[in-house]
Amino acid sequence: MELSQGGERFPKRGRLTKRSQYLTLSRDGKRVHTSHFVVLSQANDMGENRLGITVTTRVGNAVTRNRIKRLVREFYRRQDRDTSSAQDIVVIAKRGAEKLSLSEVTEELLGALIQGRSRQR
Repeated sequence: MELSQGGERFPKRGRLTKRSQYLTLSRDGKRVHTSHFVVLSQANDMGENRLGITVTTRVGNAVTRNRIKRLVREFYRRQDRDTSSAQDIVVIAKRGAEKLSLSEVTEELLGALIQGRSRQR
């Protein structure tokens, strides 16, 4: 098995890790709803993007929830280089997200992030 090359990992500094970070974003962040996700975003002063993912047990069992998180992380990994401003982003999955493919997740989340950025200006 070959290790991923630089830039393909999801380092700890690129994640939201504390409950307080999620709560701050929930309270102060811009909220965009899509069919299968709620995306919260807010500019940060860290100099890089950070991602948090929430998938509740109402969406499915552990295997299903982990698959959704893998898809969202893969979308984020591919799009992270395309963003110019540093942001904290939380993606909350809704019911029905377990049926999506990577291309559908990409289409939906990309639209939400673009819409969220236009609202922040």
